[in-house]
Amino acid sequence: MRALLDRWLPSPTTASRREQLRAAGGALFGLLLTALLGQSMAPGALFLVAPIGASSVLLFALPASPLAQPWSAIGGNVVSGLMGVLCVRWFGDVLSTPLLCALAASTAIAAMFALRCLHPPGGAVALTAVIGGPAIHAAGFAFPLVTVLVDTTLLAVMAMLYNNLTGRRYPHAQQSAHPNPHATKDAVPTVRLGFKPEDLDAVLKQYNQVLDISRDELESLFMQTEQRAYQRRFGIISCADIMSRDIISAEFGTSLEEAWQQMRAHRVAALPVLNRARRVIGIVTQTDFLEHGGLDDYRSIRHQLQRFLRKSGVTHTEKAEVVGQIMTQHPTTARLDTPIVDLVPLMADSGFHHIPIVDEEQRFAGIITQSDLVAALYESRFAEAAA
Repeated sequence: MRALLDRWLPSPTTASRREQLRAAGGALFGLLLTALLGQSMAPGALFLVAPIGASSVLLFALPASPLAQPWSAIGGNVVSGLMGVLCVRWFGDVLSTPLLCALAASTAIAAMFALRCLHPPGGAVALTAVIGGPAIHAAGFAFPLVTVLVDTTLLAVMAMLYNNLTGRRYPHAQQSAHPNPHATKDAVPTVRLGFKPEDLDAVLKQYNQVLDISRDELESLFMQTEQRAYQRRFGIISCADIMSRDIISAEFGTSLEEAWQQMRAHRVAALPVLNRARRVIGIVTQTDFLEHGGLDDYRSIRHQLQRFLRKSGVTHTEKAEVVGQIMTQHPTTARLDTPIVDLVPLMADSGFHHIPIVDEEQRFAGIITQSDLVAALYESRFAEAAA
């Protein structure tokens, strides 16, 4: 009996309890405000229909799903309602109710596929138009074009507000999981080996079924799975194992001239910027000096750099005087126990050259450069080959 249940029951959800509560809270918030606003806009009339409850499951529990996007929800519900009303108008006197229900739902699915707005609750909207009773039949086209349209639009707006405020991107616009930071046509380094986007497209075409996950999310999951497999294969090397610890740093008020001289003297391309508690508040790189110094003419670069670094000598000036005025604020950091493979996409794909490392109290502990990462990966590969 247990084996039979395991075979037919779905796998346990991977969503945390916090995520489950977040989705439930979103449905409470979204449906309550949708009902109240709908009731105020149409007092005494039909202001909320049952399929909107099904839509709330998708919009708040699965905000990344292609089936839950605003056009899918609004377009899918409205066009399905129209199909249901048309079936009643055209075939209500000649077909039995069961056949009419089946026809409404099937034509709704076909219409949603054609308009690229597949939304499962749309099937329930189509059935509601057929078996919803005299009030819905009397409303006619006002049912999908007013009631359903207003309800779904209000719910989608609530989903946009709630999901973004609780850390979920919505609408989930399709985007490349690994955009090239240099704006060229080359694929980012991490996808030049292993599976490529074209491989994923070919497999999805061969699979030939609707997936309840966006393509970019699926690609991202595959990449993360590859990273996990790499960790298991080569062992876990943490940032603490390879980072540089004796690091020259700067403060917000460090002068530009002093920072530049420190970088030149120690032959480094970046300085982490720390506050008095040794927490990372920014990072200043050679690129920051070039960009803020207006060093776009190589013939006068030495003269411009000297002028940029030299103090103005006045109290109030628009010219940058200290590191804090040109640094990159809130830089990406990693923890001491972060596996170095987690840094590969950051450095290879996102274009970071230096990543500050912080301890459990978020205090600066060291820094890892691209050279450190390459050396560590080379050593791990060499060790595996020797074994």
